[in-house]
Amino acid sequence: MSAEERRESVVRAAITEFARGGYQGTSTEAIARRVGVSQPYLFRLFPNKQAIFLAAAERCLEDSREVFAEASDGLEGEEALRAMAEAYHRLIVDDGDKLLMQMQMYAAVAAAEASGDHAFGESLRAAWTRMWDDVHLALGADEHGTTSFLAYGMLINTLASLGFPADHRVWTGFAYAPRLSE
Repeated sequence: MSAEERRESVVRAAITEFARGGYQGTSTEAIARRVGVSQPYLFRLFPNKQAIFLAAAERCLEDSREVFAEASDGLEGEEALRAMAEAYHRLIVDDGDKLLMQMQMYAAVAAAEASGDHAFGESLRAAWTRMWDDVHLALGADEHGTTSFLAYGMLINTLASLGFPADHRVWTGFAYAPRLSE
């Protein structure tokens, strides 16, 4: 396996481990064990735990961007919105670690900010901004539509992360995404 392939394995393993244990609660030893490499080899691929976490979080955001782009390709307005909403729903249902990794990312950046480390989240804010820009263009550069779509996505993340079953009353009346005209 090439170093790039091994690096890819580390990112995938890191998403799973960080999703379940958070930034502080996940050891690089657990990631190395999941990949089947030694910790020293892990640190030949990434300089430190923070770099591994950031690569995993950036991958999660990039995967969401790709899901939105593929779903909305050739579509406009309401059709693009519905396609992206359904594609995102499938992503977090089919790969729960992606959802949990997103939530861990938000918590880790907030904790770093609270402790005065403003650099920790820079690359993640940039990746999130790229995702916002892509969604914004797919929805016809409608700021309200973009904000509403992403707000509904965060509501989905929150309810799913808290483990509310689909038949719980908090989902009553919930649409996949808002209508652009709202």
